[in-house]
Parts: sequence; C-alpha cells; structure tokens
Amino acid sequence: MKKTVAVLHGDGIGQEVTESAVKVLQSIGRRFDHTFQIEKGLIGGIAIDQTGNPLPKETVELCEKSDAVLLGAVGGPKWDQNPSELRPERGLLGIRKHFGLFANLRPVKAIKGMSEASPLKDHLSKDVDMMIVRELTGGLYFGEPKRKTHNGAVDTMSYSREEVERIVEQGFELARLRKGKVTSVDKANVLETSKLWREVVEEKKSHYPDVEVEHLLVDAAAMKLITQPGSFDVVVTENLFGDILSDEASVLTGSLGMLPSASIRSDGFGLYEPVHGSAPDIAGLNIANPSAAILSVAMMMKYSFGMETEAAAVEAAVYSVFEDGYCTTDVQKSGHKVLSTTAFTDKVVEELEREFVSDHILSAYV
Repeated sequence: MKKTVAVLHGDGIGQEVTESAVKVLQSIGRRFDHTFQIEKGLIGGIAIDQTGNPLPKETVELCEKSDAVLLGAVGGPKWDQNPSELRPERGLLGIRKHFGLFANLRPVKAIKGMSEASPLKDHLSKDVDMMIVRELTGGLYFGEPKRKTHNGAVDTMSYSREEVERIVEQGFELARLRKGKVTSVDKANVLETSKLWREVVEEKKSHYPDVEVEHLLVDAAAMKLITQPGSFDVVVTENLFGDILSDEASVLTGSLGMLPSASIRSDGFGLYEPVHGSAPDIAGLNIANPSAAILSVAMMMKYSFGMETEAAAVEAAVYSVFEDGYCTTDVQKSGHKVLSTTAFTDKVVEELEREFVSDHILSAYV
C-alpha cells in the first residue's frame, strides 16, 4: 500500500519527536511492505517567522493532497505577544476547521510497569484505559460574536443539532469496539447547549442498546477522573470541557509525553499529534519523550489507513521498550535506564525490526 503523509514538525520539541515518528513510520513501511511518501510543511510559530502566517496556503494545499497529517507541536513564548491572528495556535485551530476534523480522540492508558510515574496511587492508576472523544470544531472556541473591548469581552458557545449528533455517534461507535460504555459530560443544569447535548445523547442511545450510557456534569466528571479513573471507557463531550478534561486525564499516566491523539472526520482523513506542547525549555536537548508522537503514528495506521496489525505492532514496540526497563527523563524511575529522544526511538525501531526479522525467519520454514 502507498500513502502520502504530510509532516508538520511545528515548534520546539515538535521538531525532534516528529523525526522519531517519521523513523517509526519508515520502519512500519519496511516491515509490512508499505510505501509512505513524506511531504514536509510549515505550521505554527516557525511558519509565522518564515511566511508571516501560522497556516500558510502552501501547507493547506499540501495537506489536501495527502492521506493523513502528522503534526509535532506549535507555540512558545517567542510569539506570546503576537496579535491573536498571528499566534501559532491559530494554525492548529485553522487546520482543524479547514478540514472539518470534528472529532478529537485521546486514548489514556496505563502502561505496565510505569505506575510510579502517575500522581495517583497504584490501585487507582493501574486500571486506567479510556478514550476521550472531544468535539473539535464548534462551541466556545469558534462561536460568534467573539470580541474584547476596554470595558469587557464576550465569547459565544454555539452548537447545532447536527454538530452534536455526529460527535455523539462517534462516541457510541467507539464504545462498541471497546468495553461498551459511554459517559456523556455536560453542564445541563446551567447551559442551553448542554441541554441540547443531553437531549441528543438520550435520543441516540436507543440506536445502541448494547452500550451503557452515563451522564455526568463536568465538575462531577473532573472529580471522578481522579477518584475512580478506572470506571471510564469512552467519554464524549463538547470542545471546552473536552479540552480541560483530556488534559486532566492525560496526567493519570504520569506524563503528557506518553499520550497520542487523533483529530478525524467521517471519511477517515485525520491529523495526528502528541497531546504535549512545544516545551521550548527542553527543545534541542534531545531529552523529549517521543512516545506520544510515535503512538500517534499507531493511531494514524488504525483510523486513517485501516492498518490494525501495524497499529498494534507500534503500540507493542513502545510498551515493550518501557517494560524492558528503559524510559525518558520525564518518567524516569528507579531501576530504569534513562535514554535520550533518539536512543529511545532507536529502541522502538529495533523492536519493530526484530519482529520483522522473526517474521521472515518463520516464513522461511513454512
């Protein structure tokens, strides 16, 4: 199979971890006899510096000709004083909006042997395995009017029924592939948009009799993520709540550097990126954790390319490196050897290549 992947390194450690992800992508190609054509583009702060635009026209055109997009990270203090339209984050919001990437998928899963890295007690963190499904193109971040004056400011939270229906359906479909439970998070006791949200969930659940449905107000959900994180399967919620709750959930495993994400639409086209930021304080030091970027490649295999076996191989390789006693500085623990970004990546590639060699040896005897 041949696929074109647009690679947008972005800012800070995005440059480093994206290179790790590309190495793993190339390794998958060798092992499974696929061809991944890499096309590079600019986004975020580096795009502002070079083109004056956080999302250049050339980048949009590149992504339009690609089968999926791999992104590093955007942002940094260098651009903090820029006007809002020239902030690196505008590039990220713009690409999501342009391509209609309405569903953000964030898996949060405990890794065997790494519970020490979690701020929670082991009996709480060891069973964490959830998927947060966040609506990505509507709500408070995109609603109009949106303005700031000397005397005040206004943001508008707005949702159409269609926008709510498609993300809720995404949550139900994913639950069917997992443990069969959906937790819908809203603020229906206060917000009109949340009342619509809960109404839609109640309507849709009749089409999924095999899925258990739970409604939680967002404040209760925030508490339960800390006190009973193992009780969640699929969490579906709107843009603002999803932004906050997914970041809260991400620390359950101990580091943002270990968690991937996907922003997809109905036809499978998607943008894949680690959930961490650009971390300019450690950029260029070769110590960033590349796991999230590498696992984002696994999500690309699964959700955009339908390559379930390849996705599982990448996940297994990353988990195996941790289980073999290796880690990066952000999750270092007693008894583990701390590796640089490139050394950790090489270990993951070695694990994939080892399986590749084993497969060929076995096939020789068939």
